[in-house]
Amino acid sequence: MSPRKLSLQDLNRVLASLDAPRNGQALYALLSAFCLAGLMLASAESALAKANALTGGIWAAAALVAAFLGLNTTGLLLMDQARGRPVRDLVEAFQASLRCAPKVLLCLLLMLALVGLGVGALLALLWAVRLPWLGVPLFALLVPLGVVFLGLVTFASVVLVGPLTGPSIWTGHGVLETLRMLLNQLRRGPLEAAALMAAALLVSGLVSAAVSLVVMSGGRAWSLLVVWLTGIDVPAQQLMAGLFGYGLRSLGAAGAPVAATPLGMAALVGGGTVFAVALVLPTLVYLRGCCAVFLVLQDAQNEERARAGESRLL
Repeated sequence: MSPRKLSLQDLNRVLASLDAPRNGQALYALLSAFCLAGLMLASAESALAKANALTGGIWAAAALVAAFLGLNTTGLLLMDQARGRPVRDLVEAFQASLRCAPKVLLCLLLMLALVGLGVGALLALLWAVRLPWLGVPLFALLVPLGVVFLGLVTFASVVLVGPLTGPSIWTGHGVLETLRMLLNQLRRGPLEAAALMAAALLVSGLVSAAVSLVVMSGGRAWSLLVVWLTGIDVPAQQLMAGLFGYGLRSLGAAGAPVAATPLGMAALVGGGTVFAVALVLPTLVYLRGCCAVFLVLQDAQNEERARAGESRLL
């Protein structure tokens, strides 16, 4: 039985990810997670600068955990929005993310283990190439086999495993059910998934471009207004650097002019706030697009199962 074809309605569901910033709770959750992870990374950088590797490693690991839990919390809130359900409370979403995050991580580790088995088999066959009576024909066979395998791994990672593992867990599926869904989609409809993910990436890319335009143009105009017209003693480079997440240490290492004054610090803090918001918006749209892509593919698989059941009854 042929798989269900994509329709304009499916594409519209993905394009509807543009309404993700309207989900205030998801925006707040992701922004808080990124800010907390950024503070932890700054603490890790400070500890490593003092040659305290253990403390720096702990802070870095805590930053990864905070970002991962924040992404899962945001994903649960966006999945509610994508399914047309009332968005749950932020505390409830965080508690649910504590249960979902280990499942997402376990699913990713199992997929990584499957890839590791395949790579291990390829390496074993490459070792057998050294055999004099088998090497040349075996290597001729391994060249296309290895290229196709590694290409499929990359394709599946970008199109299926990375974007769809989280949404599957966020809808309540278990680890094994998620693995079966990913493998079935890779076997029956990888091009449909690629087309939908391309649409999601296009939408998030357009949002990123729009945000970059606003930040760059607004930053230049603000630098002109603040530094050159009012004469406030803050270097224009320092004001613009804050918009891209740089701090005093990064500017000093680059040899840029730095004003270690209260106004200079305020410029970096305000610019860092703009940077955080500019980073969050495209990420929010991308996560919402991943949820929409998963729901479209899930509906397609459910329709195929229903059609198969009807054909067996007939």
